[in-house]
Order: sequence, then structure tokens, then C-alpha cells
Amino acid sequence: MKNHILCYFILSILCCSALGLSAQQLKILTYNIHHANPPSEHASVTNLDTIASIIKKTDADLVGLQEIDVNLNRSQNTDQAKKLAELTGMHYFFSKGINLDHGEYGTVILSKYPIVKSERFELPSPIESEKRSLGIIHITLNGKTIKFANTHLDLKKENRLAQTAFIIDKFKNDQELVILVGDLNARPEEQPIRNLEKVFTRSEIKNGFTIPEVNPDREIDFIMINKGNQFKFKNHHVLSETYASDHRPVYVEINAQ
Repeated sequence: MKNHILCYFILSILCCSALGLSAQQLKILTYNIHHANPPSEHASVTNLDTIASIIKKTDADLVGLQEIDVNLNRSQNTDQAKKLAELTGMHYFFSKGINLDHGEYGTVILSKYPIVKSERFELPSPIESEKRSLGIIHITLNGKTIKFANTHLDLKKENRLAQTAFIIDKFKNDQELVILVGDLNARPEEQPIRNLEKVFTRSEIKNGFTIPEVNPDREIDFIMINKGNQFKFKNHHVLSETYASDHRPVYVEINAQ
């Protein structure tokens, strides 16, 4: 009888693994890092070591960072995307928003998992403004593709509406897991977020305020997953970090059910 039970247990594990149903947890972080310039310091001061330390303390598997400098004078001509990947020991993909001061400025994705594919899309701006982009990486877990998307939406409402429409159209037919993170420059009750919630489920807590870094009073940084998959949110936290940036980091765990 014991042998029969053991065989059944082993077969169950093998079957679940073959179907991609084995338990899986992903730790997700999103953080607008203000090009690693602490607000309390002079504009010429950057501190990538602190940003890397925050990331490593969370042990995040996938990280979306906004406001990244690549080879800009104000941040000592450092490729911040590459440097943060080195400091954290993670793979990376930089998605340019704009050219700036002989360098580039945009967002970066860090991943513990090898990046199978990366994509960059320039987001629409009906009203003239700073260009924004959508960066996407593909990783493989349990034989299934997971897409991780990171963005920083515009300050102007009309542009945010157009940009969220682009994102919705991009992912509306995806059946496997899509994780969307970023500084969306809109509060939960505003139309851009409500539109995204037609396709995505937003991780939320009672007080998810993310900006300013001291005494935050509004939530504009989000982690979302597309609807209709087996993953669920767990352990949503806005980290009590007040030095490194003018935003606070948002951390979420998602589990396969």
C-alpha cells in the first residue's frame, strides 16, 4: 500500500510539472529611482549602491525601474542600466524614452531569469511631450512564456489615455501571464488606470501611497497581471524607503495556484 501511495505521489508531481502547474512564486518590484539621485542630496549626487541594496534585500525575481540615465553628465556618464545589472547580478534590458545630453534616458528591466526575447515600443503622444516607451522581456518558467512589461507614462492625461490604450491593445489577447509594472502617473480612480483594469488586475492594499517619499499621499506606481491566468497576488508592500528616490518602491509576490 505504501509503495502504491508513493508511486501515485510521484506521478502526480510529474504530471503537474508536465502541465506547467507546479507551484511557482515570483517576487516583483517596481521603483521610480529618480536617476539614483536622492532628493535630500545635491543634484550632482547619485547612489546606485543604495538602489542595488534595496533590490537585493527584496530578493526580487523581476524588477522594473523608471528614470534611468545612460551616459549622462548629471550622473557621471554612467550606464546606470548596465551598472545596476552588475551590482545585482541580474540580466537586464534598457528601453530608451528619449535622447538626452549626448546620452539616453528611460526605463530598465532586471531579471534573475535569462531573457529569451526583448521588445521596445514607443508609446503614442497625441499632444507634444517627452517620449515614453514600453519595454517588454520574455522569460520561460515551467516551459511557459511569461512577459514582463515596464513603462513610465506621460504627465499629460490625453497622452496617458493613448498610451494605456496602446498597452491594452498589445496584451488583450495574451493567454499566458503578463506582468505590467511602472510609474503610470495616474491615481487608481483615474481613467487610465480604470481602462487598464479591463484587461489587468491591479495589486492593491488599503494604503498603497507611493509618492512623495516622505509622507506619501497618492498612489501612482503599480504592479498588475493580466486577467484569466492562474497567478494570484500575495504580500503587497510599499517599502518604507525615504532616502534613495522621490518615490517609494512597490513589492508584490505572485503565486501560481
